[in-house]
Amino acid sequence: MAGINLDDTVMTTRLDAVVNWARKNSLWPLPFGTACCAIEFMSMMASRYDFSRFGAEALRFSPRQSDMLLVLGTITNKQAPILRQVYAQMAEPKWVVSVGVCASSGGMYRTYATLQGIDRVVPVDVYVPGCPPRPESIIFGAMQLQKKIEKETLQGRREHIEQFYASMDRQEQLQLERGLTNHQVVREMVLAAGQNGEQKIW
Repeated sequence: MAGINLDDTVMTTRLDAVVNWARKNSLWPLPFGTACCAIEFMSMMASRYDFSRFGAEALRFSPRQSDMLLVLGTITNKQAPILRQVYAQMAEPKWVVSVGVCASSGGMYRTYATLQGIDRVVPVDVYVPGCPPRPESIIFGAMQLQKKIEKETLQGRREHIEQFYASMDRQEQLQLERGLTNHQVVREMVLAAGQNGEQKIW
């Protein structure tokens, strides 16, 4: 129509870019705290560091209301199936931040009881080093996650999550076939993956 200038009212972009922009600025964290890293996370959520600057102040302790899982501390082998269940119940899309060396690699606990890295049982997007890491390090990890979300595609994230769900189906099938507990099934899946030269079960 004559007299209408659309230069300032129309913008072209990609669907992935718009959705990822919204996702990265509205992360809802779920803290899975088991050790000293959880104390550093408490500091990060306080007013001194103001994590709400990243749109992530909506702290939830329900997996169904969260999309960013922060694993803060040591995870034992008996906790592995619980961690997998929590991740499976989270809202999609979902991301995982492994905070501290205990969650990332078992840390100083090189024992049969400690899971040597949560990436063996759940997909991890960002690793935050330190024992324990300072609040600034956790914030930097969140910023790295935001950069990763910016570059994702909707299809790529969906395939990433579906790969984990396939491992949950295998876990349930093994449990029904052999009559094992969740802990025993996950432990056997980890051992079988190691024998096949793999590090993860998902």
